[in-house]
Amino acid sequence: MTSSNQPFRVAALYRFARLDTFEALRAPLAAFCCGRSIKGTLLLAHEGINGTVAGSEQAIAQLIDHLESIEGLAGLEVKYSSAAEMPFHRMKVRLKREIVTMGVWDIDPTTSAGTYVAPADWNALISDANTIVIDTRNAYEVSIGTFKCAVDPDTTSFREFPAWVEQHRGELDGRKVAMFCTGGIRCEKATAYVKSLGFQDVFHLRGGILKYLEEVPAEESLWQGECFVFDERVSVSHGLAEGDAELCRACRHPLTGQDRLSPKYAAGVSCPHCYDARSDEDRARYAERQRQVELAQAQGRGPHIGR
Repeated sequence: MTSSNQPFRVAALYRFARLDTFEALRAPLAAFCCGRSIKGTLLLAHEGINGTVAGSEQAIAQLIDHLESIEGLAGLEVKYSSAAEMPFHRMKVRLKREIVTMGVWDIDPTTSAGTYVAPADWNALISDANTIVIDTRNAYEVSIGTFKCAVDPDTTSFREFPAWVEQHRGELDGRKVAMFCTGGIRCEKATAYVKSLGFQDVFHLRGGILKYLEEVPAEESLWQGECFVFDERVSVSHGLAEGDAELCRACRHPLTGQDRLSPKYAAGVSCPHCYDARSDEDRARYAERQRQVELAQAQGRGPHIGR
């Protein structure tokens, strides 16, 4: 629920479903959201819908009701959180080949996904010595937080995940395979892929890390760090409170408090992850952009869209 100091409700949602006429949904959905001052991104494809949006509590409730009324989308997987400021700059509804891009076209999570595991049961599964726990997110997300003992495939794109699985099939043989991601969509598709290879004991965290952080008390949690989110909050922690991480505006890598203590860090200009890959000319451009951002804020002109 929203509160007086957190006036915006954020909804991370997805649903794998056969949408044969998904293109026709684009314009009406965009109009519906814009007419209610909802901002964020919704992705539409033959395989369903995915996205994160924010708005007033009433507007988000209306949107979810509207989506649930569309044929095939009833039963949306939705995770709610809140934000003190609008975490998106605009509303976008995009048409895609996949709602989460893996690049494997014959995977159908509606019929072949792994077994859902509720957040309350997740600790027991991943504490089992016969379970291999795989973080299906990309390396920059993993860098600020993950589950204890989780394997990091060190991918830069979800497209790399199938190749990683092929290279590590021997490590999966005879074991329970438990996968997780931010909101549940990537790991649901990942389980369908792993099952297509013949593995049977395949599980994924229902609702993803967000639902786990919402429901599992911090004192019982096996989560370490913060969870990266794809909006201006950057990260959330237990109870879905806004985290401490910030984005490097030069390379978009999330930064921990320790990262920001590095001599290679300058707000809006550089960080330890990109400093050595950028030239002095690059940093000069970024510094001028940061100056414009700070000037706009000082003059009360709101967030600089180019950030």
